[in-house]
Amino acid sequence: ISIGLILAPTAISSASTNWLLAFIALGTIIVCNIWGKGMVKIVPILLGIMVSYIAAILMGEVDFTAIANAKLLAPAPITLPKFSVSACVSIVPIALATMMEHIGDMAAISATTGRNYLNDPGLNRTLMGDGMATMLSSCFGGPANTTYGENTGVLALTKVYDPKVMQIAAVFAVLLSFLPKFGAVIETIPSAIIGGVSFMLYGMISAIGVRNVVENQVDFTNSRNLIIAAVILVSALGFNSTGGIT
Repeated sequence: ISIGLILAPTAISSASTNWLLAFIALGTIIVCNIWGKGMVKIVPILLGIMVSYIAAILMGEVDFTAIANAKLLAPAPITLPKFSVSACVSIVPIALATMMEHIGDMAAISATTGRNYLNDPGLNRTLMGDGMATMLSSCFGGPANTTYGENTGVLALTKVYDPKVMQIAAVFAVLLSFLPKFGAVIETIPSAIIGGVSFMLYGMISAIGVRNVVENQVDFTNSRNLIIAAVILVSALGFNSTGGIT
């Protein structure tokens, strides 16, 4: 619940750059997901981006300069790692935060798919996979890898839970990384469209959290449960809005 609420301002900020485009993206996703059939119902987010992107082109909101300047084929830049004590010290607290997010996301995904991933394959294996992927990525100058709450929203919308889909997507992502022009196309997507899509994804994260609480029949007449929920929500939203403890 907290992850979705924390991310909500980002969706509003992006959507506010062009509310019309944001609502076109959001509306397309809703229509495709509720009334769509077959493949349309499976890829509502992709269709939402495509429809709103076409609308953005017609509205003159897309700058194609980056696409024209990008190369057609080129390998991703590789940066070798360099050991730094100060960097290690600063990263440790962040690593703890991503671990907590990992646990929350795994719990949300378990509730969405109806399969307890906390027990099978188990947090020890998923956390290890998360860490090893980040270590491998950093060895070549790539970003950290972690679970993302947005993926939970995608699962809830598409109802596609087969891990093989993610494996195929990973292969496509690697292949597309050699096409700078494709990356440039993604860069030209107006932030308002991303905001409209985020409206749905971030909302789904919080909604799934609420559903998880309801399905587990958490008793909020119990003072202990009420105190835990109160501290978590205030800590998540309060520290996020003030930028942390000063």
